[in-house]
Amino acid sequence: MDTYSPSRAPRSPQTAGPPESARRILGVDRQRRRGRIWLTVLTIGLVLTAIAGIALGSVGIAPQHVAGILGHHLFGLPVGSWSPADEAIVWQVRTPRMALGLCVGAGLAVCGMALQAMVRNVLADPYLLGVNSGASSGAAAAILFGAGAVLGEHALQGSAFLGALAASLLVYAVARSGGRVTSLRLLFAGVAVGYALYALTSFLIFASGSAEGARSVMFWLLGSLSLAQWGTPLLAVAVVTLITVVVLTLHGGHLDAMAAGDETARTLGISPEVLRTGLLLLVSLCIGVLVSASGSIGFVGLVVPHLARRIVGSAHARAVPITALLGGLLLVWADVAARTALAPQEIPIGILTALVGAPFLLILIRRMQATTA
Repeated sequence: MDTYSPSRAPRSPQTAGPPESARRILGVDRQRRRGRIWLTVLTIGLVLTAIAGIALGSVGIAPQHVAGILGHHLFGLPVGSWSPADEAIVWQVRTPRMALGLCVGAGLAVCGMALQAMVRNVLADPYLLGVNSGASSGAAAAILFGAGAVLGEHALQGSAFLGALAASLLVYAVARSGGRVTSLRLLFAGVAVGYALYALTSFLIFASGSAEGARSVMFWLLGSLSLAQWGTPLLAVAVVTLITVVVLTLHGGHLDAMAAGDETARTLGISPEVLRTGLLLLVSLCIGVLVSASGSIGFVGLVVPHLARRIVGSAHARAVPITALLGGLLLVWADVAARTALAPQEIPIGILTALVGAPFLLILIRRMQATTA
């Protein structure tokens, strides 16, 4: 199962030499240029997606009005010919929802890439490793039984973070109990812990005795951006996501070394244990905050990193920003589909990402079996 490799296998000594070195340098330059081009294209696509995502919905709004309203609120441009109702829908309802979708998609995607490098397995993501389930259990406990007296106004985010951290530590402890920690053990431990925490969340729902709370948690566990609004929760999601993307990008070389194996990391002067612990804390913090705002949304952290590596290669310094942009784009369009497919009803967004991610996972497993056969 340890099929993750940050680079192609080295060529045989017979074919090595200056021409081969020159080809490698040219290949790196091409990948860098390709990365800059894709970064520009995806940034433009992000702007267009934001306008389209706000314009589309049960009440359609002209894109020029959307652009005008955003320009008015963000840059102080003069008021246009749009109606007050359109302005309220755009700025108070859909813009914070779009912003939350961008941040959550970016955060889930880069956390998936970090976990895949950490465990050296392409099947790793926060959902499969039980981190999402831990955050869900913590947040469900806060909703059903209340944690405001202890954690104050940030009870939901704090409970989700503590749940994600506890799940991460439990997965690591279970994987380590059998001896050396391997990616296969981490995956099996993640699946087992994820199922156990899902059962715990279900038990909390029934034990609460609150029908309204149970309905709220059940819908929330499937993922939704409907609670998005301007304020501290959205700001927390944006700040944590930005910090995560920046940290992982700046430490792209460390992620490359981790993906190559512990021995390679030690050769480069990197402590795998310290780096793995830091990554675990960072991912737990990010996932905890994201899940507390949007619920449990799976497969984004599995699908998007593979797409990014196909586009710009596996060097994390280039792949992490591309992964963040792709994750944001994917989740915004998934949210548009969730709002419009069965309008006026809204489909939980986690259902749509699972419909895309589950077949992708099956295809990935078949390809891995073909390469190892």
